[in-house]
Amino acid sequence: MSSRRTFIRSGALALVTMGLSPSFLRRAVYGLELPKAAKGKVLICLFQRGAADALNVLVPHGDAEYYRLRPNIGIARPARSAGAAGAIDLDGFFGLHPALSPLKPLWDRGMLAPIHAVGSPSATRSHFDAQDYMESGTPDNKGTRDGWLNRYLATCGTCEAGAAAPTGAAAATPFRAVAMSAQTPRILQGPAPAVAMTSIDAFTVRSAGGVSDRLEALYRTGSADLVHATGAETFDAVKRLREADPQRYAPANGAEYPRSEFGQRLRQIAQLVKADVGLEIAFADVGGWDTHINQGAATGQLANRLTDFGAAIAALVTDLGDRMDDVVILTMSEFGRMARQNGNGGTDHGHAGSMFVIGGRVQGQRVHGRWPGLAREQLYEGRDLALTTDFRSVFHEVATRHLGARDVDVLFPGFTSAAAVGVLG
Repeated sequence: MSSRRTFIRSGALALVTMGLSPSFLRRAVYGLELPKAAKGKVLICLFQRGAADALNVLVPHGDAEYYRLRPNIGIARPARSAGAAGAIDLDGFFGLHPALSPLKPLWDRGMLAPIHAVGSPSATRSHFDAQDYMESGTPDNKGTRDGWLNRYLATCGTCEAGAAAPTGAAAATPFRAVAMSAQTPRILQGPAPAVAMTSIDAFTVRSAGGVSDRLEALYRTGSADLVHATGAETFDAVKRLREADPQRYAPANGAEYPRSEFGQRLRQIAQLVKADVGLEIAFADVGGWDTHINQGAATGQLANRLTDFGAAIAALVTDLGDRMDDVVILTMSEFGRMARQNGNGGTDHGHAGSMFVIGGRVQGQRVHGRWPGLAREQLYEGRDLALTTDFRSVFHEVATRHLGARDVDVLFPGFTSAAAVGVLG
């Protein structure tokens, strides 16, 4: 018969196949635990990888320079007649790309808070470096080993300064941070546990010969040296996911998710929120935003991507319903794109971009951030939308006002200009 030590070893292997980070395994073995999500707050981060064109996502139709810079790919001013493909006006100056029409009702309800001219102070135009800086929270510092959200998870983010983290089985949940991706994203890498999975139905304790059943029994009945409470919590959470049956999940309130991979990932994030497995941080990303060639205007390559993006987010908000009072959705992209269209009908790598903050308690119905203008002398290096809001100011506000973080110096080391953006009350 296998020894207790053998079970521990095989158990670790089983949990690795389940998608849990090695750091979770260390905590399961050594008894270290992290704070649970407080007050049911959830942050959903959506990364648009490839540098989304902020000027065509959040259109400055009130700035005449925009149309001078983009004679062929600029989004027309808001249409005066039904059916015309112009920007969807928000405040008389800014408008949404027409493909983002599913987000307009969120604006009308005060749930959508766009931010323009926001991004990294780094001058890099490298996708890899810019994504790394945004996810690590340390622009121009390549030596940072962990992501800023992992640093949040690793601290007592929801406690008052100096308070101890909660202890016991109630404090441990393997699903506190979940990335709907094949690998743990940079933003969640670090010592705190995080789960990466491509789908809920693929998440299970997989092992041959019935080892998982015996492992579960061992975790539930073992002595304290096995930290069985943590193991039992894990198996209970996995069972709740199985019982939820993602194949039969019916979105609420008539929500219809796109059949795309991104749409289905947001659908499963909604399911995790509703399953009450202790989810506090959810992450999903979507590529295809690097539009150097044939970007299009109201229709075309970018419009197709935005159609999926907007419809998926709108479905997620509809599906979550009243739970949106405790949820914030934060979109981001590593940088924006050049203000002037290029010779291939596209846009090259730029500087500042845009973000959306969505939730039941955001300061909506206004575009946040200071608009720098698009005249040549107002452009960054004479070519790009200038930065007026550091992305860390947005992350700082979300971490403190929504998640309740206190030790923010740990989250964004060296950052001292955290002026309130005002997207959250």
